[in-house]
Amino acid sequence: MARVQLVIPDADKARFVHQARREGLSLSAWLRAAAKDRLAERRKGKGFKTVEDMKAFFDECLEKAGPGPEPDWEEYKAIISESKMKGLPKP
Repeated sequence: MARVQLVIPDADKARFVHQARREGLSLSAWLRAAAKDRLAERRKGKGFKTVEDMKAFFDECLEKAGPGPEPDWEEYKAIISESKMKGLPKP
């Protein structure tokens, strides 16, 4: 099992320990449970509940993309290359 060192303010540690004890857990077990809960919440995501939700999402994407055709791949590569060159140091 891996060991992780955590630096937190004393006031937070006191609150976390207090809550962990209320739940009958060690601080370590409580922090692991809190981290797992947070990951589970993030995994849920919004998702599409109906076909209408999905259509609304794609309509919004089209609206944000603006009018006209998308650039072709050669144009994208040129834009990417130009962008990379801007970040390089001058010779």
